Amino acid sequence: MKNVILGLSSIMMVALIIGTYFYQNQNSIVIPELNEQTESADNTKSPNAAEQSQSQSEPLQPVNNENISYTLQNDELNITYDEGSDWVKVPIEKDFLFEGEYRGNKQELIDGSYILNENRAAFLYSEGVNRKSKKIVITYSLDRGKTWHDRVVTKPFAPMRFRKVDFLNDQFGYIVISGGRTMSQELSIVFLTHDGGQTWVSTAELPTTRLIAFGGFVDETTGFLSYGTINPEEPDVYVTQNGGESWNQAVFNIPEKYDRVFVQAEVPVIEDDHLTVLVNQGPNGDYEGGNIKGKFISEDNGLTWKFSTEVQPNESE
Repeated sequence: MKNVILGLSSIMMVALIIGTYFYQNQNSIVIPELNEQTESADNTKSPNAAEQSQSQSEPLQPVNNENISYTLQNDELNITYDEGSDWVKVPIEKDFLFEGEYRGNKQELIDGSYILNENRAAFLYSEGVNRKSKKIVITYSLDRGKTWHDRVVTKPFAPMRFRKVDFLNDQFGYIVISGGRTMSQELSIVFLTHDGGQTWVSTAELPTTRLIAFGGFVDETTGFLSYGTINPEEPDVYVTQNGGESWNQAVFNIPEKYDRVFVQAEVPVIEDDHLTVLVNQGPNGDYEGGNIKGKFISEDNGLTWKFSTEVQPNESE
């Protein structure tokens, strides 16, 4: 009896070994076939998915209804001169346009950082992988995007905060930038060009490190920089009357009624035979709703200013 049991046990063991062998060999055949089918399906699907994605790309749309405009769709900058019928790609990486201290949505260009009109397309931006290699560059075209020119304004330069570029005529233009902000202090510099943007030269050093709020020139020799963005208590403006060779602090004669009301000067403009400037209420103003501005007049080319009148919001636009 013992021999019979041992014989049956041996037969069962052999059968188990043979079954395991065939099971393992069957899996080794089936699994590669399944993998091949999966890879084949993926390879077939990828091109179709790419084609579908490309076919679903939305047509470029201008950011506004102007005849000359731009778009940042598809993570690139394109400009149009005919309301979007035709587009020209600008050879700048989109991320460069927002380098620095900027927290906007990146759906529109930073105010003041570009020029786009019949005569000139120009874009001011920062480029570089680290602080030591960062440089401020302006890329511009004078023929509606057929040819582009890159010019280094300065290098190296700390991450930009404030940035503004403008041209008063074909040859004279200015760039105002600030960077390296630490709390309420930063470096601000003005650069001028007299050859249409080919070369840029810095003006004299500014005598303040406050945060800049506004800046601009009214002609080739007269420029203004307005400081104070955090709780300003009065206008803080520096003026040059010699093309940036020197800067002097302007004096604002403010009536007692408007003391600590009109505190932040904007960029002056030429009006008849004098200059005028609007002074707003800063970020925390609450006089008459906080939107009324004060209009000031200067008859000595921006050195001293006297109050003229209140300006309603719709009048200042």
